[in-house]
Amino acid sequence: MAEAGNSGGGARKRKMADKKDSGGVRKSAPDSIWPAVKHKKNLLINRLKDSDLFTVPEFLSAAESNAFIRVAESIGFVHQGSLGPTKGEAYRDNDRISVNDPVLASTLWDSGLSKLFSDIKIRGELAVGLNPNIRFYRYKAGQRFGRHIYESVDIGEGKRTYYTLLIYLSGSSKAKANKSELDSQKDASIEPLVGGETVFYGWRNNVVAEVAPAEGMALLHIHGDKCMLHEARNVSKGIKYVFRSDVIFA
Repeated sequence: MAEAGNSGGGARKRKMADKKDSGGVRKSAPDSIWPAVKHKKNLLINRLKDSDLFTVPEFLSAAESNAFIRVAESIGFVHQGSLGPTKGEAYRDNDRISVNDPVLASTLWDSGLSKLFSDIKIRGELAVGLNPNIRFYRYKAGQRFGRHIYESVDIGEGKRTYYTLLIYLSGSSKAKANKSELDSQKDASIEPLVGGETVFYGWRNNVVAEVAPAEGMALLHIHGDKCMLHEARNVSKGIKYVFRSDVIFA
């Protein structure tokens, strides 16, 4: 995964935040461990900056989001940090898992994402799927990811990533848990999530968009040359879980 961040002084530098996966990494995972994902119909798109930045509310259901969290926790997260702004890297403090799973990537793409990108072209290329390098992030109270950018990644065979996909697995939700669910879950993961917004900045550090985590909501933004500087703000309460991949074009 290519990540970069400014050094905190407003200059927009493109440097690798981590040159290789380090911690929480598994080469592959059997598709049977993942929850079933239903096909999505009538998805809504909220455009925050044309086609460069948009959200898709309720892309995953509450049940699907919670199921992904349970599987991720069963695999086990590993802490991920960084060298920090003084070394040209974004400040990073979260927990992480990485799995290489083409089946899971294909399942998510075919469930409805492909339709969202049917009219989007990058340099004449079309979106063809998700990066099988799937990551799960966990942010506990006090953790955050400083201002950074994502580079476009050449994954071979004429394919390159141009969009970041984030799916919030926790956050505000319209669904109400029933009493048995509430009685059986007594940990911080069901505390109301406070903080953890994803904030995007323009060239003069003006706020372009501030996205609060909402359970099951997908956030997609262009990366590479047009990537906006952005950050994951500090989590004040609860736990923020995120599913992460990239949209591949060819």
